[in-house]
Amino acid sequence: MTTDTILDVRGISKRFGGLQALSDVGITIKRGQVYGLIGPNGAGKTTFFNVITGLYTPDSGSFELAGKPYQPTAVHEVAKAGIARTFQNIRLFSEMTALENVMVGRHIRTHSGVFGAMLRTGSFKAEEKAIADRAHELLEYVGIGKFADYKARTLSYGDQRRLEIARALATDPQLIALDEPAAGMNSTEKVLLRELIDRIRKDDRTILIIEHDVKLIMGLCDRVTVLDYGKQIAEGTPYDVQKNEKVIEAYLGTGGH
Repeated sequence: MTTDTILDVRGISKRFGGLQALSDVGITIKRGQVYGLIGPNGAGKTTFFNVITGLYTPDSGSFELAGKPYQPTAVHEVAKAGIARTFQNIRLFSEMTALENVMVGRHIRTHSGVFGAMLRTGSFKAEEKAIADRAHELLEYVGIGKFADYKARTLSYGDQRRLEIARALATDPQLIALDEPAAGMNSTEKVLLRELIDRIRKDDRTILIIEHDVKLIMGLCDRVTVLDYGKQIAEGTPYDVQKNEKVIEAYLGTGGH
């Protein structure tokens, strides 16, 4: 594996009782890429995504992040390793402000610890100010800086999505994993989302995105993997994937999707 590879996942299998959800699935994502994961309903996309990010434990497979092995045993451990994710169903602290939500994400990189917080030491206060300053920067970056003091629940749906992305960025991730970021968005919000993802990519970030909006994926991604019935049926550029007969059959064929 070359040094410009951010994520290398191989041989992932996962069974739930009698259901083989994933069979020997793997992806390799290069630094700075936007990588898409698509497939019909029930294809195994979400399961694969959840395995990579620590929500599910795989039955088999290997994982490397920036050339170092990691074990996706829990979401917070995966976040510490360098993968930050959003969720299809938005998971914000609804009664906290937008600023506080982003600060929570940033705390995974803090150093003062519990005793520093209890004693309100000088280093703790300095670190808290730095965290707040960075949180403000990230809210501006995703386009919702003016809502810093608004409770998360009062933001529009699209702005809540942006807030989740800001919180993910606050962890200084090597890979940002976006779970159905366009779900529930109108056409205008999708355009703004695409612009934001383009901006994140141009700032040398690496992104894995799972999405039902195939048009959005094909317009955004450098490479795409397609799953169907838990198996990898195609991988390549968006152009190549769209021309793949197995992909066409999976979406339009007689499989009942």
